[in-house]
Order: sequence, then structure tokens, then C-alpha cells
Amino acid sequence: SRPILDMSYSRHFLDFQGSSIPSSMKKLVVTKLSQNFREAVTLQQDSPVPLPGDGDLLVRNRFVGINASDINYSAGRYDASVKPPFDIGFEGVGDVVALGLSASADYTVGQAVAYVKAGSFAEYTVVPARQAVPLPSVKPEFLALMVSGATAYLSLKELGDLSEGKKVLVTAAAGGTGQFAVQLAKKAKCHVIGTCSSDEKGGFLKSIGCDRTINYKTENVESVLRKDYPEGVDVVYESVGGKMFDLALDALAIKGRLIVIGFIAGYQNPTGLQPIKAELLPAKLLKKSASVRGFFLNHYLSDYKMALQHLLKMYERGDLVCEVDFGDMSPEGKFTGLESVFRAVDYMYMGKNIGKIVVELPHSVNSKL
Repeated sequence: SRPILDMSYSRHFLDFQGSSIPSSMKKLVVTKLSQNFREAVTLQQDSPVPLPGDGDLLVRNRFVGINASDINYSAGRYDASVKPPFDIGFEGVGDVVALGLSASADYTVGQAVAYVKAGSFAEYTVVPARQAVPLPSVKPEFLALMVSGATAYLSLKELGDLSEGKKVLVTAAAGGTGQFAVQLAKKAKCHVIGTCSSDEKGGFLKSIGCDRTINYKTENVESVLRKDYPEGVDVVYESVGGKMFDLALDALAIKGRLIVIGFIAGYQNPTGLQPIKAELLPAKLLKKSASVRGFFLNHYLSDYKMALQHLLKMYERGDLVCEVDFGDMSPEGKFTGLESVFRAVDYMYMGKNIGKIVVELPHSVNSKL
């Protein structure tokens, strides 16, 4: 360990109250582009702990979030110009352990923060202070809001045009982002239908206000929608793709809107896409004056802080359930340590999770904090 009091490490380091930060850490790095996460990603044991610049925070990660799009990132689908090796992981919650001089105007050592930035699958991450979100405490529930909650909030607000009595279909409704789409649609006084893969998930969905759950393992989604909603549904929050996309499209009402926030069914495929009946799309949309809209959070960053503050207030008031899944029910138990990120990604793609999948990074604290 090196005491941070040794000012030689960086001109802008502030005193870390006599605590020590190790010189090396573990982190996950994409070393080969592949939609197979285990093939693409390597656990590096002795990477140097990065140094914060003048406007930066050094965050010791305590919880990191797993996203379906981690596989898209490791497959190189988001930015073809980026070549391995590169860091991975999109979001983290932890403590500020060191910071630059300018950053100290708004933050202090020991403060709890959350952030969305590539490179969270590491024991320590440098985060620009302007990108950090101060938190009242380090809780994994806050992680559920960062990408999953904000995606549901902004997409429904900008594209959903929700109003009382509208029928809203949420696919993969018990997942990390689906849980928020269900709750936010209910808050808008909509009638909410959620698809899921087990009765246990159906029970969870009912507990957060879902009016009709469809377990697609035991019920035929198409038949249920046709029988129970002959006029169709007004809004679909769609994250599955493939056959589910086709079903959702066919279920749209007159002037219905289908919001695509992902297509998880295709992420592990080499091409990334499962076939849909796209040649019929123009005719289907025209017949119903319907629309299909895509939503990618990165294109709405100007509204991101507002969305997050709104969600944080809702959670703190008790108006929002943030279900997190640490994998306690997975075969090898709770997701603890960076080594378990691989298991956590597998668990997500097996459709086992209820809520947001979170990995805990335990630290032996060598500190006077």
C-alpha cells in the first residue's frame, strides 16, 4: 500500500486522511471482440490504480451493475473504431477515496457517489466529478436507477405519451428496466400488461402493480393479447426482439407506439439480430397509423440528471421499488467480487433474474474513515 499523503503521485491529490490506496487492483478488460462474454473479457489481477486529474474523483467501487448491453460492448457493436484492450462495465456505486483539487469544490473523501461511465468492472474507477451523482449512502438499489431506471423514465416520457386508461405492454417486465416501466406506467394510471418467464416473476410483477401478467412459458402471449385486448395495446416497452417484437407489433392498437429499448434475444448471436417479419412492417404501421421508435440513453444525456433526480426522490419517498438481484438463488450463490461478473452475465441471459443484477465488490478496508 502507498499512503496518499505522499504528494508525489499527483499534483492534484488531496490528503486522504492517512488512509492507504493500493498501487494495483483487479479489473475486467475486453481483450478480444466477441459476443461470447467469457471469450471476450479477461480478469486482470495487477492493473495500476488510476490517478484522478484535477476535475476527477477516484471511486472505490462497492457495487457494479450488470446490463444486457455489456455483451454488445464486448462484441464491439457500439463503436467499431475502438479496438481491444478496453475497460468494460457501465455503472457503479462506491466511495470517493481521492480527488483532484477542482473536484474538491463539490465532493469530499468518503462521499457516496454513483456514476455511468465505461470501466466500472474494476476495484477503482476515475470518474469526472461532473459525471458523478452524489448519494445519501452507498446502497445497491441506487444502481438500479442509473441506466435501467433512467431508460424507462426518459423513453416513456419522451416517446410513450402515457395518459390515464392507456394499455401498456412491457416485455421482460421483471427485469432490470422492465420493473421501472411497469411502475411508471402505473403511476400514469395506465393498464399494464407484463410478460415474464416464471410464476415467481409474475408474483413480483403483481406486487409492483402489474394488472395482467403473461408467463410465456405456460401461456401463449399472442392468444392472450388477442383474447383479452381485442382492440390492441397503446404502448409497448420492448426489450426482447425477435418473435416477441413481431407479437408486440401485431398487438398494437390504432395509433399505437412500440418503443424499442433493446433486443436481448439477439445479443449473443454473431449478427446480433434475430429475424423479424420486417417486410410486412410498412403495411402493418400504415394500417394502424402506428409507429416504432428506438430509444438509446446516450442520445438523451441532456435530460439524464433531471431524470435521475426525479427517480431518486421517488425512491426516497417510498414511491418506487428498486428490486436488485445479487444471484443468491444462482447455483454458485451470491455474486461477490469481479470474478463473479461472468456468472452474473450468464444468469441474466438465462432469464433468471428478478430486478436489476448487481455484483458486490468487497474491500478489506485499510482506512481511518
